[in-house]
Amino acid sequence: MSNDEQKLADRGAARSQRPHGQKFLDYISANWAERDNTLPAKSEVASFAADRRALVAERFAGKVVIIAAGGAKQRSNDTEYMFRAHSAFTHLTGWGSATVPDSVLVLDTRHSQNTLYFRETAGRDSEEFFANAAIGEFWVGARPTLAQVSALLDVDTKSLNDFDDFRAGLHDSDVITMDDEALIEFVSELRFVKDKYEIAEMRKAVAASIKGFEEVARNLPKAIGHHRGERVVETAFYSQARIEGNNLGYETIAASGSHACTLHWIVNDGPVKAGDLLLLDAGVEVDSLYTADVTRTLPVTGKFTDTQRKVYEAVLKAADAVFAIAKPGLKFRDLHAEAMRVIAETVSEWSLIDISAEETLKPENQLHRRWMVHGTSHHLGLDVHDCAQARRELYLEQELKPGMIFTIEPGLYFQPDDLMVPAEFRGIGVRIEDDVLVTETGVENLSAALPRKVDEVEAWMAKLS
Repeated sequence: MSNDEQKLADRGAARSQRPHGQKFLDYISANWAERDNTLPAKSEVASFAADRRALVAERFAGKVVIIAAGGAKQRSNDTEYMFRAHSAFTHLTGWGSATVPDSVLVLDTRHSQNTLYFRETAGRDSEEFFANAAIGEFWVGARPTLAQVSALLDVDTKSLNDFDDFRAGLHDSDVITMDDEALIEFVSELRFVKDKYEIAEMRKAVAASIKGFEEVARNLPKAIGHHRGERVVETAFYSQARIEGNNLGYETIAASGSHACTLHWIVNDGPVKAGDLLLLDAGVEVDSLYTADVTRTLPVTGKFTDTQRKVYEAVLKAADAVFAIAKPGLKFRDLHAEAMRVIAETVSEWSLIDISAEETLKPENQLHRRWMVHGTSHHLGLDVHDCAQARRELYLEQELKPGMIFTIEPGLYFQPDDLMVPAEFRGIGVRIEDDVLVTETGVENLSAALPRKVDEVEAWMAKLS
């Protein structure tokens, strides 16, 4: 067949020049040292993951629950995004950043049997050892054995090659997968209250994120004047995310000047100018895949102007008001209501609206929301917006419980072309976001080590510059 006649589906391998001869195959398969197959100690997370699986098994008794980690996703042609397992899979196995793509967790509640299927590294007696870019050791490195993963996670393991036969032997009526709404809801709601292991991992994620903010502060002088100063900021944080953790928990918002008024500004291609504010919303995902989500608004040259301080302290007042009321028994929606009360009072005092704070807070008015259209809090954990598939009545309407972790993040955003605010306000966007843990009596600010008050922020920046 000529090159012109080659099938389109086969052309992706057209650049391959790997050897095929039997002599080479025999040669590459021989004379390798014995591999160390020492079994690891059981992971700290294993017992917690087992408890979570037991709750799923109890809820779906008599069924075979199948939860897939997911596979690698194509970025372009034959390049892929860095793999990250589905959060439900991670929560129920405890396998974090080391998860092998395409792994599958099966909870066979009929026989009280839990099995983790995954694809092992291709053996050295196989051509795939050097030729298969998906599973060959020359390409992806050695993977742990079935026995090693079983010992680490304290769950039975089998080769992924066995999964299809197992699945083929099941009646569809016995199977529940992540396409099932009831399962999606349940595994999402299961993550509302964090256990001891999860809380410890969240502390690690926050601590790593604070190091990222410190690195940004150190690099701000380099960002000023650069035509893509926001990218200097973004990459400074990213360096710490990769050094201290697994990756970013989400795309960094490095918004300087009026870009801070775009809530999800992730393009980060603008300059960082002296005298502007920088809104940095960023979080490190640690190897367990738990992520922080922190925002600080920083004066680029280290000092707030009087107007910037005025807006910043209004947002801080709203945040502090939420901290003051947050405790077990309070409804989640009450957090937002309290922040909105302060925001409404502020814009009314500033005469930005022509009705009282009491009037604008009525559902039919809400004029103050022009300058803060987002919510004040969201749950946080394996996903930056954790528990997002939970039922509304179990999200907004539920009472706070010890072990919950969520954000407190009010803001004020005055668009540069907003004719309803004084000219000096235009182009200023401020958000202050902290990660909090509900305790028996109130909340603990997990990100408190990162300064929040104006004078403390200025002193912190002076120390790092």
